This record gives sequence, C-alpha cells and structure tokens, in this order.
Amino acid sequence: MNMDINIQANSDLLWFGNTLISIKLSSQSGADGISVVEQWMPYGEAPPLHIHQREDEVFHILDGVMRFRVGHDEIIGRAGDTVIAPKGVPHAFRVDSTAGAHCLTIMRGSDFETMLRQASRPAEHPDLPQAIAPTPEMIDMLEKICVANKIDIIGPPLA
Repeated sequence: MNMDINIQANSDLLWFGNTLISIKLSSQSGADGISVVEQWMPYGEAPPLHIHQREDEVFHILDGVMRFRVGHDEIIGRAGDTVIAPKGVPHAFRVDSTAGAHCLTIMRGSDFETMLRQASRPAEHPDLPQAIAPTPEMIDMLEKICVANKIDIIGPPLA
C-alpha cells in the first residue's frame, strides 16, 4: 500500500478490521456529542450494508475514491467530496481507488465511536494492519457489538 499516513501524536490509533482509525475528537469532548474519526482504508474495504438508528454518518473524503450506496442512490465520492448517510437509511461503501482511501467520519452521538472502540484493537504501528478475511466468529462479534450500539447490519458489503 502506498498510502501516505500522517498521524498526530495525540490520537488514539486503532485497527478496525483492515482499517487504521484515529479518533480525532471523542463524542465525550463537547456538549453536542460530535465525534470525528479519521480513517485510512485499503482498496476493496467495504463494510456490510447497515443502518444507524440514532446518528447521521457524514463522510468527508480526503484522498481516494469511495463508492457509496445510500438508500437507493449510488454516489461516487472523491477527494474533497462530502457524503451523508442519514440515520435510518441503509448504506454501505466500498473503496474503489487502488491506493486506498482516507476520510473523516463525523457523527453526532456516541454509538458509532463506541462501536469502533469495542470492535477494534490497538494499532501495533501507525500503518494499515495486515489484511485478513473476517472469520464467522469475528462477524458474529461485530454484529453483537453493532446491535448494542444501535447499528443494524442488514446486508452484505458492496461488491
């Protein structure tokens, strides 16, 4: 992977699946509960189709190309674009650029951030983890963590 990863020293670094994340602003930091998560994702990264029950999910793409499905719409996002997946609307994405993608995810509320913290592991180094395919046990655990955080997995990832 030739992705340029520049991490600030004050960031919490986690590996969420095959993605490196940095929690830039915790939902606990302010009264409005805004969280900002920086993500570096490899080519082909694609979470399952899901719905956030209580939070809009806003993606601001810093680098790369991401293909989104939001409801019945397909959106191609490129560096500089911002895409919203409103709460209650099924959505998924896939990283389509071969060099990966880099984005900020902004949400109001703690569900997504809490899910990330519960489903991730500390990053051993400030780079993408070695790619692994999720096992049935990993998928089951993620589904349980998502349910506990008001996120419903309703379908497969985008192909």
